[in-house]
Amino acid sequence: MHSIITRRARRGLGGEGAEKLIRRAAKAALRAQGVDDDCVINVLLTDNDGIHEINLAQRGVDAPTDVLSFPMNELTEGEFDPAECERDFDTGKLMLGDMVISLERCAAQGEEYGHGFEREVSYLTVHSVLHLLGYDHLDEGERKSRMRSREKAIMDTLGL
Repeated sequence: MHSIITRRARRGLGGEGAEKLIRRAAKAALRAQGVDDDCVINVLLTDNDGIHEINLAQRGVDAPTDVLSFPMNELTEGEFDPAECERDFDTGKLMLGDMVISLERCAAQGEEYGHGFEREVSYLTVHSVLHLLGYDHLDEGERKSRMRSREKAIMDTLGL
């Protein structure tokens, strides 16, 4: 059983529909990557101001972004091994890490790219889960290509 724990950083911030989409997309990404073990991903839903604060504090980047990923483990992309993961002391579940999503940015990008909020929040979730599982795209070469390929395959399973 995969636990996707979501919370909202700001009062009045919508997100009930987003929470369902995030759980669905995260579970699809985990399944696609062969993660069958019980695990936990913490998700913080916020707005542009909230993610800006976190981006500045954690990465030294003085700007908002769409999603941030904070892996708990140093995993190798495409080679998931539960023995390399931290476990929750009480539950024994694998602790994969945290993600922060700006719902405000999701809505704007979904409109800008013409594919809507549902696809955007699902894509950002898949993208972040892959980061938690060791994927990266900072180079313009092979690693980015592998990550984009996995994102596309997972989004296809979601019908998005």
